[in-house]
Amino acid sequence: MLEARNIHKAYQDSNKKVSVLKGVDLKIERGKFISIVGPSGAGKSTLLHILGGLDNPTSGHVLFEGKDVYSLTDLSLCRFRNQAIGFVFQFYHLLSEFTVLENVLMPVWIGSDSSLNRQQLNEEARILLRHVGLRERLEHFPGELSGGEQQRVALVRALIGKPAVLLCDEPTGNLDSKTGNEIVALIQKMHRENQMTVVLVTHNMELAGLAEKVYHLKDGMLAN
Repeated sequence: MLEARNIHKAYQDSNKKVSVLKGVDLKIERGKFISIVGPSGAGKSTLLHILGGLDNPTSGHVLFEGKDVYSLTDLSLCRFRNQAIGFVFQFYHLLSEFTVLENVLMPVWIGSDSSLNRQQLNEEARILLRHVGLRERLEHFPGELSGGEQQRVALVRALIGKPAVLLCDEPTGNLDSKTGNEIVALIQKMHRENQMTVVLVTHNMELAGLAEKVYHLKDGMLAN
């Protein structure tokens, strides 16, 4: 379903070229839950962003259902990110001036065509938010929520468009261990119930071990 072929990524730092990824190959089958672990600075987030169409590789290819993601037009790439990929980050990136419900609906409001029923989307968002224990928080603003609650909102926002792939970048990094475990349990539940493909990036080996397969990123290379 999602494949990385010989991915290289380098950055120019002053007069020095810094190579982060040095030929990463990865095949992810539909419906699988995998994790990628490695030390800080190993390039885990960089690889995830490249898989999700957020950051161009220096060289190499990313294929989604056989199509090269980075050969798409800018508009098609935006649609791919909006419709096929759900993102959950360490930092929640909620919009402070909008309510919980509005934050969740924002991606589908932006990415959907006008023929879609907003009332139906609204109801689906409410159901998902109830599903993650936020029934009483729909009209609250992000600043009125705990970190765990904000991350649940971010998770629902990633899921509302029914993406084929959920990419999670250190989703428990700002949470205590109990709340972090609850978030990962929610991700596992969504994975099982929706046969969703999940890629979880973390430095926490305990969390990584909950995935069906664990990959290790070290010195710019990926191994399992």
